[in-house]
Amino acid sequence: MQESLIVERIETRILDIPTIRAHKLSFGAIRQQSPVIVQLWLAGGVCGFGEAATIGGPSWNEESPESIRHAIDSYLAPAVIGQDAGRFEALLARMYAVCKGNLFAKSAVEMAVIDAVARAHNLPAWQLLGGKRHHSLPLAWTLASGEVAVDVEEAQRMLAERRHRIFKIKIGAREPAADVAHVSQIARALAGQARLTVDVNQAWDGNTARRYLPQLVESGVSLIEQPVARWNVEALKNLTATLASALVMADETVCTPQDAMGLARQNACHVFSLKVAKHGGLLQTRKVAAIAEAADIDWYGGTMLETSLGSAASAHVFSTLGASHHGCELFGPQLLVDDIVEARMPIKDCELQLPDGPGFGVEVSLSQLQRFDRARQGLTAVHVDFGQYLAT
Repeated sequence: MQESLIVERIETRILDIPTIRAHKLSFGAIRQQSPVIVQLWLAGGVCGFGEAATIGGPSWNEESPESIRHAIDSYLAPAVIGQDAGRFEALLARMYAVCKGNLFAKSAVEMAVIDAVARAHNLPAWQLLGGKRHHSLPLAWTLASGEVAVDVEEAQRMLAERRHRIFKIKIGAREPAADVAHVSQIARALAGQARLTVDVNQAWDGNTARRYLPQLVESGVSLIEQPVARWNVEALKNLTATLASALVMADETVCTPQDAMGLARQNACHVFSLKVAKHGGLLQTRKVAAIAEAADIDWYGGTMLETSLGSAASAHVFSTLGASHHGCELFGPQLLVDDIVEARMPIKDCELQLPDGPGFGVEVSLSQLQRFDRARQGLTAVHVDFGQYLAT
């Protein structure tokens, strides 16, 4: 055992970073992101960083920034400290033994471990994850202001700056007919200039999806993300089998490798949305992607609106995956008013340039961590503005 690779210390903090505009989803509007940052030291003095960000706190899944930090401080960190950081799978097994679920928390710790080990060997993290297959990926941008004119202006500006030509539209908060009209207006304004996808974020039941998804496809949508509840695999399977000229993507329905195997067996979707946090880490993401490749299911690089730290970690694992993909949406840093790294990953000709090392290839700014640290600044949690979403 290399003494220099022993995990010596782990610290966590919650940041509160405002967004540049409201980010509206089917379940609420986000005006602030609150990622949990893990800082991990090896005995040799090398430091690594990890991140777990949730979209809207516990309104997306069971974990919140507060619960993530508690799980790490109380259970996961004690299980990892004193262990050989280079034994990734063994560390995962220890974390699973002391704490069930809590995939976001585990992903943040594993991320910090991999960053530290890669830096200790002066290697990019992708060399520890199977090797790079992609140097860049098409980068999508989400149109989620809820206003047609604002979304169209934003998309046209992104096109002019050659930053994005794939746009995802968040729907599900309004009546389905209003959502279809909203998407159709944007599609007409961007016809021939961009590729459009929609994310319903589980807002529709099976019958609603069967009625309205064909209209979205007719308007020009090519990829439809999680149109029904995560448990409604039968409806997802039916839509996948019957929907013409568009692909159905599972997101909330595919978290674990077991979820992935179940969807593959039932031919219940065309695409997996991969997100490091919901899978429980970089290694688990590769396992889900391997099932997708074996089952002839495409992948898409999703986001939990991380800072450049978590986005770079995701980029490293996405760079190692197969060729059947639909790009990525690691735009989280661009949605935040500021970042926590010295320099962001560059975007060139609408493609995110995937980073090299050491570690995740970005340098975390300690001053920026202090600037947004909730405890240091006395900030308070404001995860989601539910507003109209809770109106009766």
